[in-house]
Amino acid sequence: MKIQLILALASSLFFCDICHAADVTVKFNGKKATVKQEVKDSVSVSVEGTHVNIVSTYQAHKLTVRLTGKSDDGQLILKTDGKAKVKLDHLNLTSQEGAPLWLKNKKKVELVAVDGTENILCIAACNDTANHKAAVIWAKDKVRLSGKGVLNVLAKGDGCKGIRSKDDITIEDLTLNVETTGNNLGEKANPFGGGGGMPPFSFDNISEEDKARFEEMRKNFEEMMQNGGGFPMMGGFGNPLERNDSTRQGGFGGFPMMGGFGNPLERNDSTRQGGFGGFPMGGFGAPPMGDGEEGGMPFGKHKYNGTTKGIKSQKKVIVNSGTVTVTTSSPGAEGIEGKEGVLLNGGKVNVMAVDDAINANARIEFNGADVIARSTNNDAVDANLMDFFAGGFGGFFGGGGQNQNNDPAIIITGGTVYAWSQVGAPEEGLDCDFSPIEISGGRVFSVGAGMGEMPSVPTNELAKQATALLIGIDIVQDEPVFVYDSTEKLIDTITVPFSLKRSSSIISSPQFKTGNTYTVKTKGYERTFTLNENFTIVR
Repeated sequence: MKIQLILALASSLFFCDICHAADVTVKFNGKKATVKQEVKDSVSVSVEGTHVNIVSTYQAHKLTVRLTGKSDDGQLILKTDGKAKVKLDHLNLTSQEGAPLWLKNKKKVELVAVDGTENILCIAACNDTANHKAAVIWAKDKVRLSGKGVLNVLAKGDGCKGIRSKDDITIEDLTLNVETTGNNLGEKANPFGGGGGMPPFSFDNISEEDKARFEEMRKNFEEMMQNGGGFPMMGGFGNPLERNDSTRQGGFGGFPMMGGFGNPLERNDSTRQGGFGGFPMGGFGAPPMGDGEEGGMPFGKHKYNGTTKGIKSQKKVIVNSGTVTVTTSSPGAEGIEGKEGVLLNGGKVNVMAVDDAINANARIEFNGADVIARSTNNDAVDANLMDFFAGGFGGFFGGGGQNQNNDPAIIITGGTVYAWSQVGAPEEGLDCDFSPIEISGGRVFSVGAGMGEMPSVPTNELAKQATALLIGIDIVQDEPVFVYDSTEKLIDTITVPFSLKRSSSIISSPQFKTGNTYTVKTKGYERTFTLNENFTIVR
């Protein structure tokens, strides 16, 4: 009986995937790579110089690949049907063209920096973007970066990103440094034109669905024109809670220097049958509230080909622990972008970007991480829950009341959130257009804008931890900002590495209590205020 059981077990092992379980070790040494592989069934490996191609049909077993050594012109292409783990063990790998680590994975791949090791992955150029992936780490499916070691990701070539995945990117434990130093590959056509010398509006550049939606909007505009005088959906940039009155600053929801569809040269008078700036000479004109680099409405801002973003996911970016540092240096280069959201649950995250430091076309959550997000030319944190076309222009511009998105786009539950935009108005430290911010914990200090009551603020209901908006605060480079309670006890000290006159700052602390009085003091600025409500505006 025992012999039969042993034979049955041996037979099952022979016919299942686990019988092929064997690690693959790749060692890079200058201009050649060597591979150690004991069992070759279900895993094929080809080597050409320092370019290694591994194809695995494992599904039930997790393939483990160990990478070590150094090369100035090497690459690993890993194609897997099942899960895989890639161990980085004192690896120093540069690719002269295309991703040094190219993951054609159908399931999650774990990248593990071995304890106590420092590893470098670098890309020198991304010229052949059609045939090579333009990122240091490129993944087709989920990727998880972890380990007690250090991983330095360096994107030096023009158009090269740091880490790019079509699915979720999760970071845990790791010390991860991502730096992009190249330029983007150029500026691409924006169908809406706008400020900054963008090309004229063209229906050829938008989808059939959007064409139909835009035509519906045009009909609505014509109906509004019959009544003359701007858009009734939105008021001026006074109190955003009162932006349903188009008479506040006239014209297009109260934008100064803009009216309806009248003569674009006479768009400063809301009584001139509109004056929306029309579509003169390629776009929506350049009203002062645009967030393009040279003016224009938000949909007229610059768009780039081959942006050198730090970390980009088509789904979510999740940081649970570890230390993550991201730096970008070219226009359009965001630091961390998760198309379906960014969740910063723990660890330390420090992002310095030219464009948005942290960006999502969805909700961004701060759930315990200590974060410094800084942008030199855009928003520090930018969450976009709203679709431009949804609900017409009323939906896009907030429109007050029923047109405003009441779901929070930025949620802060704990940790430290320092969000700093140093370019000034209209860019913000925390920007979520006309969706609110929810704050229930953590230390928060934003810097940016200076436009009065910004759209991106909490409501009284969503300021579950007492919060203030300081309007007109002067930020002085490297001069501490002190926060005191009514007994002159120091609550917090924040030092900002740039100067910004008359900015607006959102400030919140676990020590804030509604009804209590506090003082914020910096060089040339001092305000004492009482938190009369959960969310209090301080001028």
